[in-house]
Amino acid sequence: MSTIPLQSRLPKTYRIVDIKQETEMVRTYTFDGSLGARPGQFVMVWLPGVDEVPMSVAFDDGAHTKITFFAVGDMTEELAKASVGDLVGLRGPFGTCYQWEPGQHIVLVAGGYGAAPMYFVAKETVGHGCTLEVIVGARGKEHLLYVEELESLPHVSLHIATNDGSVGYKGYNVDILEKLLASCPVPQGPKRKGAQDCDPIDRVFACGPEIMLKRVSEITAAHKVPSQLSLERYMKCGYGLCGNCVVDPLGIRLCVEGPVVKNDLCVKIEEFGTYHRDGMGKKQYFEKK
Repeated sequence: MSTIPLQSRLPKTYRIVDIKQETEMVRTYTFDGSLGARPGQFVMVWLPGVDEVPMSVAFDDGAHTKITFFAVGDMTEELAKASVGDLVGLRGPFGTCYQWEPGQHIVLVAGGYGAAPMYFVAKETVGHGCTLEVIVGARGKEHLLYVEELESLPHVSLHIATNDGSVGYKGYNVDILEKLLASCPVPQGPKRKGAQDCDPIDRVFACGPEIMLKRVSEITAAHKVPSQLSLERYMKCGYGLCGNCVVDPLGIRLCVEGPVVKNDLCVKIEEFGTYHRDGMGKKQYFEKK
């Protein structure tokens, strides 16, 4: 029996009170109510007669809830047709959240629309006195998300990477992560050779494409810095009943024991960065770049 309250497992309609067109294909909807979500958790978004899909919470301030989504596929393309005042079904929040201690030095790594939940993390952690290095990556300048919002926060150093070099570092955001970790001492450990006089990085949080997450896992493990990664899998129920988001070979359900998973557990997931399963349970392999 799930420990998630019944009222969270059932959909409730919320009215859209604001729509922001982030990019050509990405929109942010603000709803007139809070689900009490914490950074890293997700909600199930429901359009009656169309479909229901999981989406990360982009923000929840106790009065409003935001989701940021990429309009690709039948459900999200239909969702993108909604207007201010329309009702959308939401249920949740579900899953695990990012965990930190007040005053820590944290690196946030965001790829693509993973910048939305990373903003939620940033907003909450700076409120707890944390200092942040935020690395946002995208294919090009026109695909960057939440840059202005992140720049507006105190105690945030923003690093931008674009594949085409249209803004910031030309290359991948994980390249910047590796340089940052190499330049700072290990927390509560001896100063590594070549480390500069910067504050130790206590934790790394990441959200984005799985191939990116795999590299974050490898880099943070090599530098002995704890990391927490947001993993995606095909979810139907959201609270551990259907078993669709179980990962090999551990058998953990990412809607319950995830989506935010500590790296010491991620490294034990054999399919991580290699394949996932579709709605029929068939393996779908990630493209290597």
